[in-house]
Amino acid sequence: MQTGKILVNNMFARNNFERIGLYEGFWPETLDAWVLQGYPQESTGLRDNVSPIDPIDYFNFDLHKCGGFFDTEPNPGFYEVLEETEEWVISRNGAGAIFKWWKNRSGTPEHIDFDMKNREIWEEKYRDPLLSLDVQRFNGKWWEEKTLENDLIDFKKGEIEGRWNWYGHVGVWEVMRSSMGDLNMYQNLIMDPDWIHDFNRVYTDFFKRHYSFLFETNGLPDGVWVMDDLAYKNRLFASPKILRELFLPYYIEIVDFFHDFDLPVIFHSDGDISEALPMLIEAGFEGLNPMEVKAGCDLLKFAKDYGDKLVFVGGMDVRVLETNNRDLVRKEALRLIEGMKALNCCFIFGSDHTIPPSVNYDTYRYLLDIYQENMMY
Repeated sequence: MQTGKILVNNMFARNNFERIGLYEGFWPETLDAWVLQGYPQESTGLRDNVSPIDPIDYFNFDLHKCGGFFDTEPNPGFYEVLEETEEWVISRNGAGAIFKWWKNRSGTPEHIDFDMKNREIWEEKYRDPLLSLDVQRFNGKWWEEKTLENDLIDFKKGEIEGRWNWYGHVGVWEVMRSSMGDLNMYQNLIMDPDWIHDFNRVYTDFFKRHYSFLFETNGLPDGVWVMDDLAYKNRLFASPKILRELFLPYYIEIVDFFHDFDLPVIFHSDGDISEALPMLIEAGFEGLNPMEVKAGCDLLKFAKDYGDKLVFVGGMDVRVLETNNRDLVRKEALRLIEGMKALNCCFIFGSDHTIPPSVNYDTYRYLLDIYQENMMY
């Protein structure tokens, strides 16, 4: 049977893909909950310390994240705690943004305040540090211990195991949103488009510069993910017209940059991304994730409309999994798997928005049993 690396490469080449692929993401709390339900653990190498086995290894996923997520803030490494309790922490980051984060559970942080309120502040305080390569951006973040060396170990591990290695990061939209704040950003999409262009120009060059360093230092992956949440449960955050004018040129440029290294590019966005698909295909993206069902995305419709242009990653309604009802899980999984096979579309099976702890370990194992019984085209 084809390794993950061969399978996914063949999918992007539209040639000789023999089975549906497999990949998944999990909330941090999920694996901790599953340990109590029988999920195995392994030693961390520290005395009397164990942790859940990496699900990539345990479930033998085809894709393997092994790089990216370098520090994108203008003042890298800056972290100031403003207020803290046992449940949450309010902090200021290197873009002057203040967020309230939960300590012991995952979730979107509360947006409190943003210093980057206009172009003058951007130019005076935040623009210049982004104009040159800073290798320290690859080593460490306040929320995780991360180094280039650890990424390289992951990279080599993925290669040895035959997985499709990918680097990934947010894109210009997500950086802008977390730097300016939603309200200020949306206002300036209309009121100061020149600032939006300048911001995107600076960060597009920033990403190209730092990805080049990563490629030179740790090697070329098999592909890249760009993660920009352009949509919410109802529709896009901005009109297709605004996205085309202010963001499409930079998406085209960054995708062309990756294509110069012969790397296919997957686009990730939560929400109902339907209206943006023609633009994303025009930009050159070749993959789509996660196709959130509760937001209105329909994997089989997307496949009928764009199956000759995209590799689809995800699409399984997490709400069905959360019922922990085997009959419902089987029905929905087979609907997607058999539907995608009938369309002969390139499909990497997974959830439409990572697996939360409300999904039982046995339910997920049952889902994988269904996948393995029906994965061959």
